[in-house]
Amino acid sequence: MNNAIGPHLKSIGILLSGMLFVLMLSARPQQPPPVDPAVKIVELKQANLLYKRADFEAQILKDSVVFYHEGAYMYCDSAYLFERTNSFEAFSNVRMEQGDTIFVYGDYLHYDGNTRLARLRNNIRMEDRQVTLFTDSLNYDRAANLGYYFDGGMLVDEKNELTSFWGQYDPVSKDALFIDSVKLINEDFTLFADSLKYNTESKVADILGPSTILSDSGFIKTSRGWYNTDTDDARLFDRSEIYSNDSTKVLIGDTIHYNRATGQGEVFGRMYLEDLKQKAILRGNYGTYNEKTEYGMATDSAYAIDYSQKDSLFLHGDTLKMIADSTYKNIYAYYNVRFYRNDIQGVCDSMSFVQRDSLLSLHGNPVIWNEGNQILGNRIDIYLNDSTIEKAHVRDYALAIQDRQVTGQYNQISGRDLKAFFTEGELRHVLVEGNAESLYYLVEEDSARTVIGLNKTESAYLSMDFMNDELEKLKLWSSTQAVTTPLSQLKPEESKLKGFMWLDYLRPLHKMDIFRRNERQGADSEVQAPRRFSRDDAAQ
Repeated sequence: MNNAIGPHLKSIGILLSGMLFVLMLSARPQQPPPVDPAVKIVELKQANLLYKRADFEAQILKDSVVFYHEGAYMYCDSAYLFERTNSFEAFSNVRMEQGDTIFVYGDYLHYDGNTRLARLRNNIRMEDRQVTLFTDSLNYDRAANLGYYFDGGMLVDEKNELTSFWGQYDPVSKDALFIDSVKLINEDFTLFADSLKYNTESKVADILGPSTILSDSGFIKTSRGWYNTDTDDARLFDRSEIYSNDSTKVLIGDTIHYNRATGQGEVFGRMYLEDLKQKAILRGNYGTYNEKTEYGMATDSAYAIDYSQKDSLFLHGDTLKMIADSTYKNIYAYYNVRFYRNDIQGVCDSMSFVQRDSLLSLHGNPVIWNEGNQILGNRIDIYLNDSTIEKAHVRDYALAIQDRQVTGQYNQISGRDLKAFFTEGELRHVLVEGNAESLYYLVEEDSARTVIGLNKTESAYLSMDFMNDELEKLKLWSSTQAVTTPLSQLKPEESKLKGFMWLDYLRPLHKMDIFRRNERQGADSEVQAPRRFSRDDAAQ
């Protein structure tokens, strides 16, 4: 009996299996024809269990569900397939694969085959070769090939980590756009921004709104520009600001080309460099600054301000350079140099200011003025104290002139080497060494201050003491000659020392007058280079 029943049961099993297969085929959705011939129907490739409830319009799919639509495979544990709308909902272990580059993972997916829009939610991870996007709410528009999130997300590549409230990513162009609470973290710096565009291939971040970049070397404030996170090159626009890590130095410009690795900044348009510690400002329409070497240069309407002392120094030249360290700074000026301080003004071809020594050194036809005094020579060194000029040293050739405020009357001193000493900004003592000559108007010691005559002296050395701009004491030594000529007997040529030039028209009158350019005029232009003494002169 058992032998008879066995084959019969086997036949029944085969019959039931065949019927079940037919039922599953009849249960598979019958896809309606698309309204638009360009729209492709979502294809169901696999499902281990498929059924339909009378009260629910969707096909219910479970266990190893696979969909295909226009080059993309979509996987999940279970799904609802809506034939009428050409869409589906996918649940648990959702995975979307587009070619061999785009992989998207999540807990939930709604896909519309008509618009090719995928809406993914919860624990989303989108991978594109070396780029990964994390979020809980991602819409992926396959028609535009664009993924975007709107409730916070993070994009990570081998160089950077970017987070924002809203963002989008284009797998084709590799462009990512981030808006609202943007943060870019690099091993060398951190960038905070309102809006940022980033290319995952070039590693260039385009700054689209107010941003701050922080690093060990300092920080940057900008509202527009770009930053190459691979090379550390940046181009910053709209008056961006670069600060040192202790905020004591700031570089500002209309456009700044900056490399964070080298510390080099190049400025185009309205450069402003300030050292708060050294109390100096460097400005110009073009310049450079290296934050590592603390070297700055400015040109094109360049000027510097040193406010380290009580009285500020304003300096202009075709080219200015500033070198600073933790304690002191040096400023160098080249060509058409003009400077102004309340107590002293000057012009020359080149100049240096050494803060350590409070020393101004002037070269190339230098001229300085103090009150009614003018000094010119081959080289002039000016020593400053906290509030005023302390000493002037004129080397190789010197000519000092004092305006008596009487037409045509000037007290004059010349020689190979001249030292002038000042007290509270007033000339008090002059020492001349080598070929000393002087012309000085002698006055009566009475209330009328009547001029007696013009005194002329020649000697190897002389010294003069002054009080209230009047000669108080004169001392001559070594081969002295002195003669006084009454004014009535004075010839015009006898009232000037050789090389005499009164150049007051070149004098800067205020701090902004340093930009005025005046050429030496008339006879001054012919003798603007003072004569140099020869060795023979020095031996006399």
